[in-house]
Parts: sequence; C-alpha cells; structure tokens
Amino acid sequence: MAHSPSIVPYLSYRDAALAIEFLTGAFGLSVVQIQKDESGTVVHAELSHGNGVVMLGTGELSKGSPGILLVVDDVDAHHARAVAGGAEVVYGPESTEWGARRWRARDPEGHEWSFGTYQPSTEPPAWG
Repeated sequence: MAHSPSIVPYLSYRDAALAIEFLTGAFGLSVVQIQKDESGTVVHAELSHGNGVVMLGTGELSKGSPGILLVVDDVDAHHARAVAGGAEVVYGPESTEWGARRWRARDPEGHEWSFGTYQPSTEPPAWG
C-alpha cells in the first residue's frame, strides 16, 4: 500500500526546473511527477525521499520559507554527495546531544534543508 504523508511542505522557486535538477542531483530526491505549462515552465512538481514528499513550483519566494528535514542513514556520505553537487553548507556533519547526526545546507534559492538520522514520530519521545 502506498504511503500518503499528512503534512507535505510546498516550496516556491524562481526556477523550479533548476531546483529539481539540484535537489535530485545534490540531495538525492526522486521525481514523482512534474507538470509544466504551455511555455515549459514547471508549475507543479512532487519529489520524494523515503516515504516523504515535498511539492514545489515556479513562483515568488516568500519570506520565512520553511526548512525541510530529510532523514538519511549516512549523514557523512550524504554531505559529501551534496558538496560535490554544489550545495551551500550552513553547517557540516555533527553529532547532537540526543544521539543523532545531522548537517544543514541551503539550496540555490536560499531554502534551508536539514539532513540527519533523527526520525520524528507522531508518538511522544521516550525522553520527553
């Protein structure tokens, strides 16, 4: 059975086609679908990572754009791939006091993406 997330971030990019190229190449997301208008402009796209989805399209950037968290198994390998793909690193791989590894980057249009081993849940944490 297919997983349908109940919370899905939506990001606007001045150049969604270029964003898709970067996000799939540097961050390893996969294209689920892309919809273009008559002129070839990406008006809607869905990219997946694991069982999560992010939607995006061409439009004006809003202030306070949301940050995105992708859960990855190997933080250091993911960081190396993204750096090779041209990612702007906000901070490099680090270990947290709660036992996770993480790192953060900005995509070419300034959206912040976090990557780490911490996996949020709808259940309260054991330590909370």
